[in-house]
Amino acid sequence: GIGHVNPVNWHPFMPYGWKGVFAGASVIFFAYIGFDAITTAAEEVKTPQRTIPLAVIGSLLISSILYIAVAAVLNGMVPYTEFKSTAAPVAFAIQNVGLHWAGIIISAGALCGITSVLLVNLFGQTRIFFAMSRDGLFPQTFSRLHKNYKTPINGIILVGVIASVIAAFVPLTSIVELVNIGTLAAFIIVSAAVIVLRRQHPEIKRPFKCPFVPFVPAVAIVFCLFLITQLPTVTHLRFVVWLVIGLLVYYFYGRRRSFLTGQNTS
Repeated sequence: GIGHVNPVNWHPFMPYGWKGVFAGASVIFFAYIGFDAITTAAEEVKTPQRTIPLAVIGSLLISSILYIAVAAVLNGMVPYTEFKSTAAPVAFAIQNVGLHWAGIIISAGALCGITSVLLVNLFGQTRIFFAMSRDGLFPQTFSRLHKNYKTPINGIILVGVIASVIAAFVPLTSIVELVNIGTLAAFIIVSAAVIVLRRQHPEIKRPFKCPFVPFVPAVAIVFCLFLITQLPTVTHLRFVVWLVIGLLVYYFYGRRRSFLTGQNTS
């Protein structure tokens, strides 16, 4: 589409100002959380200390470059106001300039891309359940492996069913906003935990070590909190309900059965 770019479409460059940029960032954040799923595969990698950081940083750089390039070309091809009427902006822009054959290919590629994203995120969630179950925070059934494939089959089935039901009955915008606020909150908790653990247990062996603590975790906390404030109020209320349910599960089940605290009585 570069050959069909009209620079006039880039003016005004930020029609909604910085407020629009930050509001957009808080919503599009879900497109970047695939790198988080990479970290959940650490136990299935031969040399995670080297491979996982390269995979995370590499995926972030590649994704950022591609997203910026695609956004720049699309907004140069078609005025930004016209994208409000479509849920498939890439195919819409391509077909709008007469490249109908390319639009068909892009639509097919989008379906493949969405499928791969679903598989990656399902993979990540099942591995999180597996780790929590192994540590006693979740029922042991989620850490049982399939006898042939050696995968956490019960978690895969549960996550697949729940994800399908949610996708069928909940609007995509609401799902995206909940995913974003949940992921941002998780990043905040992890960043805070890095600071606390580094201070309270400096002797722990750390295969992965965050540099420049507490500066890097503190900056992460501030940025994540800022993006959370840009999300709609109704999303904040839904997240509070979600968080309360999670805390109840932890307090009445996980806290008493955790192998990490030595309080497991099973």
